[in-house]
Parts: sequence; C-alpha cells; structure tokens
Amino acid sequence: MHSIAFDLGFIKIYWYSIFILLGVLSGVLIILREAKKKKLDEDFIVNTLFFGILFAILGARLYYVIFNYSYYLNNPSEIFAIWNGGLAIHGGIILGLITVIFMSKKHKVNLIDLLDTLVIGLIIGQAIGRWGNFFNMEAYGSVVGLANLKAIGIPQFIINGMYIDGAYHHPTFLYESIWCLIGFILLLINKKEMKEGQSLGFYLTWYGIGRFLIESLRTDSLMFGSFKIAQIISLIFIIVGIYFLFVYRKTGGKNE
Repeated sequence: MHSIAFDLGFIKIYWYSIFILLGVLSGVLIILREAKKKKLDEDFIVNTLFFGILFAILGARLYYVIFNYSYYLNNPSEIFAIWNGGLAIHGGIILGLITVIFMSKKHKVNLIDLLDTLVIGLIIGQAIGRWGNFFNMEAYGSVVGLANLKAIGIPQFIINGMYIDGAYHHPTFLYESIWCLIGFILLLINKKEMKEGQSLGFYLTWYGIGRFLIESLRTDSLMFGSFKIAQIISLIFIIVGIYFLFVYRKTGGKNE
C-alpha cells in the first residue's frame, strides 16, 4: 500500500489528503443543496462552512496531538504533518460546533435548524474521508483470519491492504465508512418527516452507536487511562442524540 498518490518532485500529494478533500467537498455540496431548500442565506452558509471547516481541521489535529503528547513532545516537527494522518473526528466536531454556535448567535440563525442541515453533509464527508486511513494503513482493527475477511465479503484489494506486520486485520475504516454511508442514506430518505432537531439527533445516535462498536475492534485508539476516549464521546453522542430524537421535539421542536 502506497500512501503517496502523486510525486511531482517539488511536492508529494498523499491519498489521505485527497480523500479528506473529497470528503469535505462532498459534504459542502450536500449542505449547500440542503440549505437552499431550507432557504437559508447562502452567504451565511458559505461563511459558516469556511470557518467551520477551518476550525474543525484545527480541532481534529489538536485533539489528536493532545492525546499523543508524549510522541509530539519528542517530535514537534511532526505536529503539522497532517498528511501522515492524525485527524481525530471528535476533535473536529467539537471545535467545529463551537464555531457554528458562534456564527449562529452572531447572525441570529436558529442553531438546531442549522445543525440539522450540517450533519447531512458531515456524515457523508466522514464516509468518504475514512478511505484516507486505508492508504495510510491506520485506523485498522485487531488481528483476524483471512477466511473471516473473505466470508464477510471484504474485497481482495482491501484484504491485501489490511495485511500489516505479518497478519490480517479488521478493516475498521471500511466498517465506519459503510456505517456512515448507510446513515447518510437514511437521513436523506427520512429528513422530510423529521421535526427540528431530529436529523441532528439521528446523526448523533447513529454515529455514536456505530463508532462505539467499531472502536472496540480498533488497536490504535486514543486512551484516557484504561478507557477508549472515542467510546466515552460516543456514549455522550448517544445520550444527546436520544434527547433530540425523542424529547426536544416535544418541548419546542418544530416541523421542518
């Protein structure tokens, strides 16, 4: 597996960067389409996306660096080498959310309605972006038998890419990508029937459940003591998501 897509001599373009960019662009296009349907101000959405994405990338990197501080303390020059991987989605969501909250308050836009729109683009962006992990040979799971991978229908090129350090591993990046893709489809199918806050609630619950289960297979998890941080955050996502799915709509959510 080669992480470099193009070597132009003066610059190297990595597959990781390509898939992150494709994920961002796909998410932006979906969000712009959904925002237009909701008649949200286009300039506001474009500005929110610009700053939201910028700070989300910063948050994703900071989150990863903070929880790997011992490595980056000894290798400070690697902090900015994001093409080698190391963007934690939860960090991106946290700082991206703070940016969106700021923008919504500044321009007096309904925050929950805005988040309902943004999560549809976010989840498809995650589905695409995860493929960057494949080419970087990261975000894989525990050792698994070749027969097991073939039995569940994993394509051969992915199986080959998951042969790492003399053993086959669960392609957890693929599991998460498929999970997010299914979530995206379900959101598109059902969004017209959802009240305010329910698209957000579905995203948080769906992604939280999937990530919690998939994280149990991963071997490169960020840790807080003996706990996997992603699983802690996922549980929080699920709780908040259930609130927006079943409680918020009874206390003030409006029909979209």
